[in-house]
Amino acid sequence: MVTIKEVKSTIAVAIAGAFGFIIALIWKDIIIGAMKLAGFWQEGGFPDYNALGIGIFVAIIITLVAVLGILYITKWGGVEKK
Repeated sequence: MVTIKEVKSTIAVAIAGAFGFIIALIWKDIIIGAMKLAGFWQEGGFPDYNALGIGIFVAIIITLVAVLGILYITKWGGVEKK
């Protein structure tokens, strides 16, 4: 029989994984944008360096919020470090 603790732990792991995926996608866009400005990428990207700076700032804020979300949800779910 599945306990509430196991369900909470499974939900916490899934949500933490989703936060990690969001972080990865945001930084992927930043890297592609920087490569476009450097001339190493053909499509997408930022129009200028100011837009890149704003993108990096926003990515840092989103990363911090997501990391705090991961910490909170893992504490809520009782996920133990291995």
